[in-house]
Amino acid sequence: MKFLIVLFFALQCAIGAHANEAAPLAEDPVVEQRLIVIAEELRCLVCQNESLAGSRADLANDLRREVRTLIKSGKSDAEIKEYLVNRYGDFVLYRPPVKPTTWLLWFGPLLLLIGAIWLLVTAIRRNQSQKNTPVLDAAQRAKAQALLQETDSSK
Repeated sequence: MKFLIVLFFALQCAIGAHANEAAPLAEDPVVEQRLIVIAEELRCLVCQNESLAGSRADLANDLRREVRTLIKSGKSDAEIKEYLVNRYGDFVLYRPPVKPTTWLLWFGPLLLLIGAIWLLVTAIRRNQSQKNTPVLDAAQRAKAQALLQETDSSK
């Protein structure tokens, strides 16, 4: 048993000895910093709820590579974003501009909330108006009294 434990630890040390150092993300750290700043403001088109900087999807890797190329070619941040918007639409931006084509995106949640409140109020009012307690006639009242006396006497 001791031999197996020693062998296990020896293998662990051997594996650690062959580990390589992580490759740098880019040749130029300035380009990489600028890429991260730009990619944080862009949406991954595959994941949709992740930034381009945080996504590990293949398309996100391709877009980051493309943004690196645009940065190296001397494009400004605004030009890079404009290029991506022209290619993929306003959806690629986390903060798309307020314009007629994005009104639903900006004001849709508010409209849904207002609609839900309206439906809730309507349902409550309808429910309250239907809660009219029925009036019992004399025969029904006598039958109910008999049932109540019957249950009282059985106790």
